This record gives sequence, C-alpha cells and structure tokens, in this order.
Amino acid sequence: MPLNDPQSDKRRPSGLRDLGAIWRDVHRWWSKDTGDSGDGGALPRRWLRLGGALLAALVLLVWLLSGSYIVDEGRRGVVTRFGRYTETTTPGLRWHLPFPIESAEVIPFSQVRTVEIGYRNSNPGNKIGKESLMLTDDENIIDIQFAVQYSVKNGPEYVFNTRWPDDIVSQVAVTAMSEVVGRSQMDFALYEGRPQIAAETEKLMQAMLDRYGTGIFVQRVTLQNAQPPEQVLAAFDDAVKAGQDRERQKNEGQAYANDVVPRARGMASRLQQEADGYLASVVQRAEGDASRFTQILVEYAKAPAVTRKRLYVDALQSVLDNSSKVLVDQKAGNSLLYLPIDQIIRQSQATPMADGAVTAEPGRGREPPSERGTGR
Repeated sequence: MPLNDPQSDKRRPSGLRDLGAIWRDVHRWWSKDTGDSGDGGALPRRWLRLGGALLAALVLLVWLLSGSYIVDEGRRGVVTRFGRYTETTTPGLRWHLPFPIESAEVIPFSQVRTVEIGYRNSNPGNKIGKESLMLTDDENIIDIQFAVQYSVKNGPEYVFNTRWPDDIVSQVAVTAMSEVVGRSQMDFALYEGRPQIAAETEKLMQAMLDRYGTGIFVQRVTLQNAQPPEQVLAAFDDAVKAGQDRERQKNEGQAYANDVVPRARGMASRLQQEADGYLASVVQRAEGDASRFTQILVEYAKAPAVTRKRLYVDALQSVLDNSSKVLVDQKAGNSLLYLPIDQIIRQSQATPMADGAVTAEPGRGREPPSERGTGR
C-alpha cells in the first residue's frame, strides 16, 4: 500500500503519521523561514547574512592563525613565498602568510647527525663490503670503516638543494675516502697515517659539499677500523710477522755493526798512530845516529887510536851485557873464585825469553871490561 494513500490514515493507529506528511510539514516550515510566502522571511534572512559573516570571519581568523609557528632553540625557520626563498627566522614565536602564499620549514641547525660507512647500527661487525673496500696506491685492497658527523650550516641551500642528506653525505664520503686512500701506501693507511687520512677526507668532503651547494657542514670523520680484507687476513698477518722478523734482524745487524765498526775504526786509528810514532822514532833515531856519527868522525880525526879502542870497548860492553857467559881472568892471581851459580840460574829463569840473556851481578865473579884483560 503506498505511504501517501489518503485511505491509509483510516487503517493505521492513532498518533502515527506517514513520512509524506512529515516531509510536507518540513517543506512548509522551510519555505516560510526563507521568505517564499508571507511577510515573516525578512528577519531570518538577516540572521543568515550575519551568520555567514561570522563564519567567514572565523574561517579567515583560523587561516591567519595557521601561519604562526614556533622555532625552537638550535633551529632556524626557512620561509618561502610561492616556492621562492624569502627569509630565515631565528628561534621564537614566528608568523608567515598562511598557505598557499607562504610556507615555513624548520631546520635543526644544532643537531649533529651521523652517517656510517662500511657498517651499520654502530657495530663494525655488520660490514658492507661495497662501501668499505678501497684500493691503495701500491695496488692493495684494504677494508676501511668510518663514520661521518655533519650538521646544517646554510638553511636555504639545505632546503632547496638537498633532498636526501644522508645519502648525499654517504656517497660523498665514499668518494673522498677512495681518493685519499688511493694516494696512500697500504702500510701508511693501516697504521701511522690514519689521523692524516681522516683529516684529508674531512677537508675533501667539505670542498665537494660546498661545490654542490648542499648547505651541510662536516664536523668530523672518524676511522673505526682499517684492515686487509677477511679473505687475505691470515696471509697478511704472516706477511706482517715476516716483516717484523726482518726488521728485528736488521736492527740486530745494525747493532752489531755499531759495535764492531767503531772498534775497528779505533784499532785502525791506534795502528795508524803507532805507525806514525814508529816512523817519527825511526826518523829521529836515524837523524841522531847520523849526528852522532858526524861527531864521532870529528873526534876520530883528532885521535884515531883512542877512538877505535873506545868504540871497541863500548861494543864489547853492549854485547857482554846481554850474554850469560862469565869471563874469568886467570892472571888475577886468585885461584879460588866464588861463583853464585844458583843466583845466575834464577836470574836466567826470571829474564824473558825475548831478552835471551841474564846479566850477572857486577863485582861478583867478573870485572868491568875496562879493568880486565882482553885475552890477547
């Protein structure tokens, strides 16, 4: 049965009305309030204007308040107008023309971010070979793991030229480290050259980031680990041990040379000085003998017989002083002579073999050559 059937009112219970009647009542009320019939529509129309004005003012107020923002300490706000840079705001409560005219992006200037190269999650054990393997100048491969700490130094450049800062810093770091390591020897990169490599990488990274206009400042590059690849680590350790043994033997040889060479030079210097002294003594003795011979020759010319006899006596004295024989003058008239044989033997044993003679005590068994006979 249709709901708007007039006969239906007689069949439904009292107090119940159909939906069509309700709709007709609502339509008549709305037409009356909006001025479609009668004189009562003027006042509701003014209320509608006032409500629309208030609503528009409220929307405008909300739109204007949407342009306010807060810049925390250590941050900066970059304001753009229709996508073009306008200004950089300092910390505090700030306001800009609301969207879509202006927009503001708050940049953390004081925040230090870290990018890990060759490993992840602050664990050097989580190695990433494609980032950490570097080629040195002597054509060796080393595994370098390092971290880069950076912050923002230029807000507009960071906003407009940098979309993924961590990826940019990571790629620039790998490029800079590869260039620095490629100019270094393997031993230098693994041991004493690590601080210098980190400093050169930091400087090269900053130059590249400035050239790209990223607005990023590299604060520090820290080398976490530097070693040969794991595949050749055992062989490298053997090579290092062999190098250490070589250095040890070289140091021992150098120490031995430092001990022997000065001693040999001292001995050579001593021999040279002894030879120079012997040369000087021989020369002086020869000169003295020549001078003495000249003087003797002068005296010999004055008294040849006396000089010959004196020379003969001096020669015998010099010969007999080094002889172990004892000469006895039988013409002295004393048939009993005392010869201290025991003392002569002891003196002959105490005298060195190089001397080859023992001289008897004077006055005990023989007389001076000048006082005894010559046997002629």
